[in-house]
Amino acid sequence: METVTASTNSDILNGSDHAENSELREHLMAWLSVSAHNIVILILLLALTVKFIFFEDKNDVIAIVQRHDEEQELMMEQELMMEKKEEEEEEEQNNTNTVATDMPAIEQPIFPLSGVGGGWIEIDENHVEYTDKEVQTDKIWLGASDSSGDSEPSSKISEISRSLEDCLEIYKSELGANALTDDEVIQLVNHKHILAYQLEKAVGDMERGVGIRRLLVAAAGKFTNEMTNLPYKNYDYSKVLGSCCENVIGYLPVPVGIAGPLLIDGQLYHVPMATTEGCLVASTNRGCRALIKHGVISRVVADGMTRGPVVRFPNIVRASEAMLWMQQPDNFQKMKSSFDETSRFARLRDIHVRIAGRYLFIRFAAKTGDAMGMNMLSKGTEKSLQTVQTSFPDMQILSLSGNFCTDKKPAAVNWIEGRGKSVVCEAVVPADIVSSLLKTSVDALVDVNLSKNMIGSAVAGSIGGFNAHAANIVTAIFIATGQDPAQNVGSSNCMTLMEPWGKEGKDLYISCTMPSIEVGTVGGGTGLPAQGACLSMLTVKGAHSTEPGENANKLASIVCATVLAGELSLMAALTAGHLVKSHLRHNRSSILMSNSVHTSYGTHSDGNQKLTVPSILPKLLQDFSTDCKQS
Repeated sequence: METVTASTNSDILNGSDHAENSELREHLMAWLSVSAHNIVILILLLALTVKFIFFEDKNDVIAIVQRHDEEQELMMEQELMMEKKEEEEEEEQNNTNTVATDMPAIEQPIFPLSGVGGGWIEIDENHVEYTDKEVQTDKIWLGASDSSGDSEPSSKISEISRSLEDCLEIYKSELGANALTDDEVIQLVNHKHILAYQLEKAVGDMERGVGIRRLLVAAAGKFTNEMTNLPYKNYDYSKVLGSCCENVIGYLPVPVGIAGPLLIDGQLYHVPMATTEGCLVASTNRGCRALIKHGVISRVVADGMTRGPVVRFPNIVRASEAMLWMQQPDNFQKMKSSFDETSRFARLRDIHVRIAGRYLFIRFAAKTGDAMGMNMLSKGTEKSLQTVQTSFPDMQILSLSGNFCTDKKPAAVNWIEGRGKSVVCEAVVPADIVSSLLKTSVDALVDVNLSKNMIGSAVAGSIGGFNAHAANIVTAIFIATGQDPAQNVGSSNCMTLMEPWGKEGKDLYISCTMPSIEVGTVGGGTGLPAQGACLSMLTVKGAHSTEPGENANKLASIVCATVLAGELSLMAALTAGHLVKSHLRHNRSSILMSNSVHTSYGTHSDGNQKLTVPSILPKLLQDFSTDCKQS
């Protein structure tokens, strides 16, 4: 019995061992039969483990972990700062809106010229305040969110900046300046790693580059707050850089008014004028109204931009020989061929040579298409002088501009010979318009024009200044259409003539002769968006499609005709004694500068906004409204 029991136990143990061996074999086979994907992962894990144990520097691993932690902390701090700033701005805006809508009176009043006399100003005669503050114009209270000025750039600014070495490494990497904050870019500028005048190119964002330059300049000049009202955002700087301006810190908004319609050669024009002089647009507009019946006739009688280099010879013998050589037709053709090959549009018209000792001054005059043409003239003149040097190797070119051009300086040569476009305009104003609209008479106008514009200018020794205020209109149109404002010096040369007209001499004949209007419709400031829009309004933007130079000629005619309108209106005001009155009417600063003016405040409701406006005493308002309607 015992033997049987022992045998049974032995069989059980053997069976158990056999089962365990079978299970182990199954696990081993299952492990060996895993997929290739799992095997690859296992090999990678083993390789990384071996690399970490035998090859990896533990200090590098720790540094990587620490850098990652620092970056995470910096990002969290920046997010918190942005959230806090947004909350503060939202709270400030809510407070501003509450003040603007709930308070009965606003700190800064509104006084629009167009609203005066419209019947919406309520005058409280019991509420009178005195002012002794001299101002140019009243500010409109717009609230913080509507301010026209641009705040200094706040994007990409962090209180925590990386080291100079780290910033330089990032800047030179593929990330570039886009991965740097504004403060870090400024750090690179201060250490001469980025040139201040190349900020736009360095950061790859023109507006951001301008904003960073503003920070640099404001810090250097200590006028950060003063730059707040100089805007710089939302402007196409691609049209500016490399063409119109350097070291840009913003742009300057200038008021633009419209004079017209003005009838010129059978076509109506609305003329844009950029100015800060009160009454100028209103006066010119009155002249346009006086001319609307018969219109203005214009003619461009000459076209030629000029450049006058100065050259020197060893003696007067060689100088005189060269002068005679240039004046020979065959030699002029050689100079012309060299000149014309430098441009598709520049065509040399003629040259005038003047001698002074051993110096020669050579005035090149050429047509330049629709461009103003100074750059074309410079290139062509240089090439033409090189042709002259082949026959006169001892000729020394001192300067491409010898002031015989003459550019941006008063000069009799421009008045006599012309420069740019030479234009003449004329018009006839009926007697009834002279008396009803201009408030004067033909005889009085003719008399004052002779006394002031002819005799007065002669007494003053004026060169080309035989007019009342041609420069006013020229400069306003130049700024609006992207011309060079400094060229108003020569472009404003003008002679205004008036005489009785008709069988009985009751009508007025007026003409303006302007021999040196320097304008273009391509190049320079004409490519800027706002200036291009003004040129489009006049239908002269860009180059003419079929007749090169036609758009520039038309612009010159518009300038001359508008000058005629301005001359007519101002001379009428002077003749009738209305000049001071009109300036007081349209320039409110002269009224507000008086310490004795009584002002009262009325409220005008515009939707949910309550606007407080200062109202001059009732009689003055009534006179103002009447005068504005008449003009």
